[in-house]
Amino acid sequence: MTDPYILHEPLPTLDAPVMVVMLSGWIDASGAAAAAMATVQEEWSVRPLATFDGDSFIDYRARRPTMELREGVNVRLVWADIELHVGADAQGRDVLTLSGPEPDSQWRRFADVVSSLAVDMGVRQMIALGAYPFATPHTRDPRLSSSSPSADVVASVAYLKNSVDVPAGMGAVLEHAFTDKGVPSLGIWAQVPHYVSAMSYPAATLALLSGLHEVAGLVVDAAAVRQETIIQRQRLDQLVAGNDEHRAMVGQLEELYDQAQQQTDLLGTGLIPTGEELAAEFEQFLRDQDT
Repeated sequence: MTDPYILHEPLPTLDAPVMVVMLSGWIDASGAAAAAMATVQEEWSVRPLATFDGDSFIDYRARRPTMELREGVNVRLVWADIELHVGADAQGRDVLTLSGPEPDSQWRRFADVVSSLAVDMGVRQMIALGAYPFATPHTRDPRLSSSSPSADVVASVAYLKNSVDVPAGMGAVLEHAFTDKGVPSLGIWAQVPHYVSAMSYPAATLALLSGLHEVAGLVVDAAAVRQETIIQRQRLDQLVAGNDEHRAMVGQLEELYDQAQQQTDLLGTGLIPTGEELAAEFEQFLRDQDT
């Protein structure tokens, strides 16, 4: 069997690193999680540690490499690779990041390989990032929700605990693989206003980066994301102000948001969609992305 990955350097000796995961291909409204991963990889000055074998895990008919053609010369091919990077946050804490496309095949093998490699490097925690569209206003801070195979891990964070049956992404599979090997794992999801989910939404990216700090103590400055958040908020406010229907809709969402904040138990209050409604919204979001 082909080796599942190639190392670009010997495995480094790390001090209880945290692994941050964001694999594209599943729910990521507004590209908020991808933007969060790009931000941490830049700020933490990560370097490639391992590249996973694309012929084993990626269907290149679905993710064709890009041919760079210059004056008839096929200069190079750019492949969609799944890569593990290593670096350190602003406080010098060791970190690993797993990014690239979701595998197209051998999900169980991939999850076992990644989690085994993480154990070998002493990973103390795995955090997967995501974002989903939700009936929430842009005038309020994005809420975060959580997922983990461990009830204790879920209980340790003050994020929303939803109940819904939806197709799983690789992040969910990795949560189980890491938990089975004794490494705490947590999925952090940002809610993105459904009416802006097709455009960038830096406020959700900022919420995910704040979640990384709250859950794992990792430091991200994110000055550029903060500035983008302010600018986009102003633009959205201007757009909404010019339309009576939009103003009314945002006002209703604000009321629901504020009422929900006052509830000790959000589930069953009628203030948030049911599992069936969430699933339907996920499916509609995916159809919109296809078109």
